[in-house]
Amino acid sequence: MDEDESADRLAAESLAAGDPTGWFERLYTEAERGEAVVPWDRDAPHSLLTEWTVERALTGTGRRAVVVGCGYGRDAEHVAGLGFDTVAFDISPTAVAGARGRHPASAVDYRPADLLDPPPAWRRSFDLVVESMTVQALPAQIRAGAVGAVGELVAPGGTLLVIAAGRADDEPTPAGPPWPLTRAEIDTFAGVGLAPVRVEEIQDQSGVRRWRAEFRRGPIR
Repeated sequence: MDEDESADRLAAESLAAGDPTGWFERLYTEAERGEAVVPWDRDAPHSLLTEWTVERALTGTGRRAVVVGCGYGRDAEHVAGLGFDTVAFDISPTAVAGARGRHPASAVDYRPADLLDPPPAWRRSFDLVVESMTVQALPAQIRAGAVGAVGELVAPGGTLLVIAAGRADDEPTPAGPPWPLTRAEIDTFAGVGLAPVRVEEIQDQSGVRRWRAEFRRGPIR
């Protein structure tokens, strides 16, 4: 089975029905039945995340982290392994159940939640926010709201790490998800009081352009 074919089909049906996020649950449900493949299901956390944490010798003792659109939890497990008190959420309850099943002894707090309507208690309460290739799967009409919601998770003095596929400003917008982000779209994460620390354009081993962008919220004065 072509791993992109299932996602493309379900995304197109969901978007046509005016439900831009409903296809995630449908995809994970079909995958649980063996009728589809989740394209981003990998055996290890994202390499751009692990490289970033190693370069900084990052430790999370006494700090909180949240992983946006956690899927089956590979990135969340890596972050928790650094010592962070970690929350990981996904709009798909089936994905969350799958993450719990794959990591039965995990310290991660896996839970279903909607990025566009997160629990109020999460506002500006995480020292590290990891957004890896979730916003790029959302259409333009809701993407700005999603970007703002991601930023509002970052606590004073906290860090946001964004990982996304990239495209040049003059490249056409693809017909369906994912929609790789331009540099201008990456820069929009620097809203709601966040400042860019470092934005990297990286060519991965398959030749795909990627962004790895770090933002920081200033401390309370």
